[in-house]
Amino acid sequence: MIGIAIVTLIVWLLAGEAIGFSLARAISVLVISCPCALGLATPVAIMVGNGMGAKNGILFKTAVSLEETGRTQIVVLDKTGTITSGEPKVTDMIPAEGVSEQELLSYAYALEQKSEHPLARAVIVKAQENSSLQKYDAEEFQAVPGNGLSGKVNGFMVCGGNLKFISRNTEISEEIKETAGRLAEEGKTPLFFARDGRLIGIIAVADVVKEDSPEAIRELRNMGIHVVMLTGDNERTAKAIGAQAGVDEVIAGVLPDGKESVIRSLKKKGKVAMVGDGINDAPALTRADMGIAIGAGTDIAIDAADVVLMKSRLTDVAAAIRLNRATLRNIHENLFWAFIYNVIGIPLAAGVWYPIFGWLLNPMFGAAAMSLSSFCVVSNALRLNWFKMYDTSKDRKIKTKKNNKVDKTMTKTISIEGMMCGHCEATVKKALEALSGVENAEVSHTEGTAVVTLTSDVSDDVLRKAVEDKDYKVTKIA
Repeated sequence: MIGIAIVTLIVWLLAGEAIGFSLARAISVLVISCPCALGLATPVAIMVGNGMGAKNGILFKTAVSLEETGRTQIVVLDKTGTITSGEPKVTDMIPAEGVSEQELLSYAYALEQKSEHPLARAVIVKAQENSSLQKYDAEEFQAVPGNGLSGKVNGFMVCGGNLKFISRNTEISEEIKETAGRLAEEGKTPLFFARDGRLIGIIAVADVVKEDSPEAIRELRNMGIHVVMLTGDNERTAKAIGAQAGVDEVIAGVLPDGKESVIRSLKKKGKVAMVGDGINDAPALTRADMGIAIGAGTDIAIDAADVVLMKSRLTDVAAAIRLNRATLRNIHENLFWAFIYNVIGIPLAAGVWYPIFGWLLNPMFGAAAMSLSSFCVVSNALRLNWFKMYDTSKDRKIKTKKNNKVDKTMTKTISIEGMMCGHCEATVKKALEALSGVENAEVSHTEGTAVVTLTSDVSDDVLRKAVEDKDYKVTKIA
């Protein structure tokens, strides 16, 4: 701006004007071009937007989180505690032949009382309601994340969990599988329990969808946002809950440590916001472009998130995005006004129109005009205080650039023998991800597999050597 003022001074002096006239024009340019309005355009709007969010229980940790949330194209929702109430209840008890409901519940309670899974709470509550129930303690207890539990109860080896986990050491009849399938289609989660390799029954647990979840998801979809439900439940149960909630896509059977990989793949399709509440959601919340935590969730999830919904309402996700879009519009309006002000004001202050119309701008009026521009920008930003965050009548689908990039990634599944624990998993994972062309490796010692995501062609021999150099045996690569 100083440069423009100096040029103005020199031009008028060369044009033969007096030093006083030329200096007045230069001072007018210097005063009116002061970029106060441009400097205020963004921070004032963000400050007001942050304040509006806080008034409604939506906390944005940074200015960046306020801006970026409005650009969200994909929202990923955790199921338990986010879409659903997180307070499941036992709906059905189906004991095996020769086993009573009391006996089934006793052994199930012994395992579940040591579990931290939300579904375990339903079994515990059911058992505590039965005062005559025989209660055992589980010894040698083990929890396999995403699969089930095991322990020694009353002298028997008892296992509990999903069908895949129980089927490893227990024969499950087709009739039982059909019963479990029917329960899953009803939106219930069937928990299988076995004693010394023999099935003793099924306990079905259901977690009801929150009252505001379908409405919140409908609002997100009306805003042009693709809604995904992410869960570790079996596919049938997940799809039943997804249909009740109205989501666009259901991704089921994801282990806790696999959520981060799902988010990474979704980010290739657009800006991703992850909404979760649990400890196992923390890596996904961090990986997403925007992490949104439910206020009633764990401290770890809240710490990992960029936005916190203090009222724990899913409708606040849509409200947050709506507020952020309004804030971005406001910023663009402020920048436009500040720019147009300079486009009009600087030529007038420089005396460009003096030879034609005889128009001149006194430096004092230039100072007043500069102040007026700042006043207009601040006033426009303050209009956000009257923005209706929960009004859906003006929702519009955002225009997004289509991602024409071809996904060149591919996956290979490596069958591995010799992995016994989480340390083995970490060793194999590190060895595979160190290879050029390997983007990610998901390793499971319980499954005996490593699923590698490749960005370029990596030969089977190279993959095999990387694993076998760590003293594990590769049996198959598919």
